[in-house]
Amino acid sequence: MTQAEIKLCSLLLQEHFGEIVEKIGVHLIRTGSQPIRVIVHDTGTSLDQVKKALCVLIQHNLVIYQVHRRGMVEYEAQCSRVLRMLRYPRYIYTAKTLYNDTGELIVEELLLNGKMTMSALVKKVADRLTETMEDGKTMDYAEVSSTFVRLADTHFVQRCPLVHATENSDSGPLPPAPTLVINEKDMYLVPKLSLIGKGKRRRSSEDDATGEPKAKRPKHITDNKEPIPDDGIYWQANLDRFHQHFRDQAIVSAVANRMDQTSSEIVRTMLRMSEVTTPSSAPFTQPLSSNEIFRSLPVGYNISKQVLDQYLTLLADDPLEFVGKSGDSGGGMYIINLHKALGSLATASLESIVQERFGSRCARIFRLVLQKKHLEQKQVEDFAMIPAKEAKDMLYKMLSENFISLQSIANLIERRQFETKENKRLLEKSQRVEAIIASMQATGAEAAQLQEIEEMITAPERQQLETLKRNVNKLDASEIQVDETIFLLESYIESTMKRQ
Repeated sequence: MTQAEIKLCSLLLQEHFGEIVEKIGVHLIRTGSQPIRVIVHDTGTSLDQVKKALCVLIQHNLVIYQVHRRGMVEYEAQCSRVLRMLRYPRYIYTAKTLYNDTGELIVEELLLNGKMTMSALVKKVADRLTETMEDGKTMDYAEVSSTFVRLADTHFVQRCPLVHATENSDSGPLPPAPTLVINEKDMYLVPKLSLIGKGKRRRSSEDDATGEPKAKRPKHITDNKEPIPDDGIYWQANLDRFHQHFRDQAIVSAVANRMDQTSSEIVRTMLRMSEVTTPSSAPFTQPLSSNEIFRSLPVGYNISKQVLDQYLTLLADDPLEFVGKSGDSGGGMYIINLHKALGSLATASLESIVQERFGSRCARIFRLVLQKKHLEQKQVEDFAMIPAKEAKDMLYKMLSENFISLQSIANLIERRQFETKENKRLLEKSQRVEAIIASMQATGAEAAQLQEIEEMITAPERQQLETLKRNVNKLDASEIQVDETIFLLESYIESTMKRQ
C-alpha cells in the first residue's frame, strides 16, 4: 500500500471515528496482522481504549480477526474497505434513486452504524422520516419494512454472519474468539416481524414522550424495555451489490453511446434479469432466451419480437462482444460477457486519459501497443505513421509516466518466435480475405463490396505482409542457391574420391 493511500485511510478514519480509532487502524494498516498485546505496546494506548477501538472497526467491517492454533487472536485491517468509505455518498444516492427517501435513509443508517437489527433500523428510519414531514403526518413502520424487504430481495442489504450454534451452548470452555458463519440461502432472508407503529418526533432533551421532566419520571417507566423481536439478526449494506449496479450502469451507458437507446434498454433488461442470479464476480451472466427477454422488456416499450431478435443479432455480432450467443433454444440464448465489457470500458478510459494528457498521436501509439501487446520503436513508427523523432519523444513521455513499460526480449529465439506468431496470424487473415473476395467475384459482387472486404486488411498490416513476402522470396532464392552450392561441392568431392 502506498503512502498516499495510508494517509487517505488515516484521514477517513479520523473524520468518521476520531483520533484513537484512527491511531489503531493506521497502526494495523502499516504493520499487518497483530495480536492485541502488541497493539497496546506499539501504540502506547491503554488496553481498554484498544478494545473499544477494535470493536468500532470490527462493527464497521474495517478489521477482521482470526484465531491461530495456539489460541492467539490476531487483528488485521481491511485497507480496501476503509477506502470504500469515499463511496458512501454514492451508495446512499443510488439507494435514493432506486428506492426513494426511505431506501436512502435505510442504507445511510447501515453505513453509519455498520450493523443493525431490522427492527431498530425500521424504527430509526421511520422517526427520521417523520421529522421531515408536516405536522400531523407520520411514517408507518410497515412502509419502511416494505422498502427494507425490497432492498433485501435485490441483495443491496444482507444478513451478517452469526456465532456458530455450538459456541452458544454451555458445554465446554469458550473459544478465544467466536466463529461467525452464515448459510448462503439465509443471507437475504428477512425475518417475519409484525412491526406495528409510526415514527415519532424528537422532543426537547428535558422531556420524553410522556411530557414529564426526566427528574420526575417514575423509575418503572425507564426500566420498561420490550423484548427485541429479531434479537441477534443483524444486517449490513452489501457493497459488492452496489458495485455490481455501478458496473451494469456503465455497460448500459456504453451500449447507448455506441449503438442506440433501444439496444441499451435491451442490455439493461438482460442485466436486470440476471442481477440476483449472477454472482458479482462472474465473467458472464446466466443464458437468457430471446422469449424471456421479450417478456421482461419494460411496460410500454413497443418493439416487436422480430425487431428484438434483429437487435440481439446486431449486439452479438458487434466486435466489442458485450453480448454473446450461447445457443439456439427458446428463440436463441444470449449472455452478457461481463469480463470483456469491463475490459473494453477500462481500455476506453485509459485511451481517453492518454489523449487528454498527451494528445491524439500518443493515444494512437498507446492504442497500437494495447492491440499488439509488444512493439519495437521502428514498428511503432511504421504502424502509427509518425516520424521517428516524434514517436521516440512520445514513447518517452508515456514511459516516464508509467503508461507503457519497456520489456527487453531476452534472446533472439524469443524475438523470432514472437515475429513468427504475428506473421502467421497475418498470413491466415490474408488467405481468408482472398478466399472471400474470390467467392464474391464468382457470384458477381460489385466493386464497392470487394473494396470493403479488401479494407479488412489495414495499411500497416498490408505493408507488413509485403515485407514478409519479400523476405519469403529471398529465403526461397537463398535455399535454391545454397542447394546449388552444396551440389557443386558434393560433386567435386565425389569426383576427387573417384580419381584416387
